[in-house]
This record gives sequence, C-alpha cells and structure tokens, in this order.
Amino acid sequence: MAAVDKGISVDTSMGFTPLEGLLMGTRCGDLDPAIVFYLMEKENLSPHRINDILNKESGLLGVSGVGNDMRDILKGSRGRGPGAGKCKLAIEIFIHRVKKYIGAYLAAMNGLDAIIFTAGISEHNPWLIRRIAGDIKKIIPQRTKVMVVPTNEELLIARDTYSIIKKRS
Repeated sequence: MAAVDKGISVDTSMGFTPLEGLLMGTRCGDLDPAIVFYLMEKENLSPHRINDILNKESGLLGVSGVGNDMRDILKGSRGRGPGAGKCKLAIEIFIHRVKKYIGAYLAAMNGLDAIIFTAGISEHNPWLIRRIAGDIKKIIPQRTKVMVVPTNEELLIARDTYSIIKKRS
C-alpha cells in the first residue's frame, strides 16, 4: 500500500523488501522479527529455508492452505471444516491489515481524498472492496472517493524499459 500526496508517494507499506506490509499471496507481510530466531532455534531451520517460507509459503497461501488467489480462498471459505476456517481467517487477516494501513495513512496525511484499490485482488474481488469500504466508512471523511483502478504492470515495465534504453542510445 502507498500513501500518495499530489502524485508523490510519501509512505509505503514495503520496507527493505516486499515482506513488510500487507499479507500478500505468498509473502508474510508484517511480523515480529523475533519469529526468524524462533524458527531457527525451535524448528532448526536455516536462514535460506526461513527466507523461502516467508517469501514463497506464507501470506494468503500459508494461512489458507488453499492458494494465493483470493477467489480460490473465497470459494474455500464457503465450505465447512478446518479448511473453510483457514480460508476465512486468511480473508479476515487481509482485511484487517488493509484497514490498519488505511487508518495509519489517514492519520499520517491528516486526511485523504480517495482510497484507490488496484491490482489483481482488488480488480477481481469487488466484494472485498465493498467489505473494506463498509468497515472503514466511520473513520474516513464522507467526501472520500473509493475506487478500483485496473493496472497493467507489464505495460508500465515495458514503457520504463523503453525509456531507459532510449536515454542510453
């Protein structure tokens, strides 16, 4: 997530790596750094293995046990049993983290004009946007616009690459 003021990013949920911030498809998001030492000592895991777990086996995948696609997790949450419970937990953790960052950015920026959801989870899960917007309506100014803006990351990467190559030639 990012807080943007007049087109300039003034804060982001990502830190040194993309591990910080939101729970993602396979990345853990915010966690207590001591978990690394716990896993090394109690589970006898190497730093390389812990890195793989935090980057490739955590997040929505790790919590739900179903996968990293919110649509699959939503389907899994509709069933019964422990699998459904894990899917529901993954959804609730994700929603909680999004709301937590919106609240933090609202405070840091002394207000906001819009909340813009983008990328796959937002574009393919309108129920999620309605849920988050409904949950936060009490804390955001009434005039705040809530929007979903589709992304085309590949096109942006291609344009940036072209621009860099053009400047060098």
